[in-house]
Amino acid sequence: MVSLGLRELGGTGLKVSCLGFGASPLGNVFGTVKDEDAIASVNEAVRLGINFFDCSPFYGDTVAETVLGKCLRTLPVPRDQYVVSTKCGRYGGGVFDFSADRVTASVDESLKRLQLEYIDIIQCHDIEFGSLDQVVSETIPALQKLKETGKVKFIGITGLPLKIFNYVLDRVPPGSVDVALSYCHYSLNDNSLIDSLPYLKSKGVGVISASPLSMGLLTPQGPPEWHPAPKELKDACAAAAAHCRSKGKDITKLALQYSLSNPDIATTLVGMCSVDQVRSNVEAAVAMSQELDTELLQEVESILRPVKNVTWPSGRDDNN
Repeated sequence: MVSLGLRELGGTGLKVSCLGFGASPLGNVFGTVKDEDAIASVNEAVRLGINFFDCSPFYGDTVAETVLGKCLRTLPVPRDQYVVSTKCGRYGGGVFDFSADRVTASVDESLKRLQLEYIDIIQCHDIEFGSLDQVVSETIPALQKLKETGKVKFIGITGLPLKIFNYVLDRVPPGSVDVALSYCHYSLNDNSLIDSLPYLKSKGVGVISASPLSMGLLTPQGPPEWHPAPKELKDACAAAAAHCRSKGKDITKLALQYSLSNPDIATTLVGMCSVDQVRSNVEAAVAMSQELDTELLQEVESILRPVKNVTWPSGRDDNN
């Protein structure tokens, strides 16, 4: 078996693989996935050393959780050998509800779909779309009560604007938030998460990064039509991908290796739903220290420099 290497997730005591299995594709959000393919991909992930699985009731309007639950039941390893994270507060149909009653019910619903007795990490999903003050005063205390029952082990928050993490962590009791999940902020075109790492570490918060390919910007085929990035960013990423292609290289592999290279980020989530995807991502992760093409990296960074850390609007991030 290959070794991905395990990293400490903040102060949780959990050790997670540097490459995490993003389960959103299991919800058919990027195309239909057969159950047998999902089961094969999850089993292959564990065989190759991935021990972290991330999901949400929002992905495919509960389909991803249900499918992941089926997959986990087939694993030939004990429950304490893998870590499962899911979310609450964001649901299908554009619904956001961070009330105590809803997140409490949401955890029970997720446990049934995932077919688990406990969830390792429950995360408040995309909190900038709700009231951050409600998350502080109502959501996290409700999740703390669930933690006391053993239904969840640790609590996290997720979102796009980095400032939301400071807002919440500065207002909750120390130790009540264990994990922060940031997406699209540690990649070739945007590494602004770096500036937040010392603060998060000072709070004892473990860091999860997602979307190392910037939701498709850093791929040969480019992003989907709905991608919210401004045109200049899309054009620069397309130019970077073309440059890699002209060198016989794949920008996807370079982007993944770059995003996995920071040891202060416990795990980086990549969406997967096939055995081939799992093998390709693990291969890139294992080879990152030996094969990272530093010359190509510098050339790509030069192409992307004019749009470095250019982002796009998320939702309401005004703390209201």
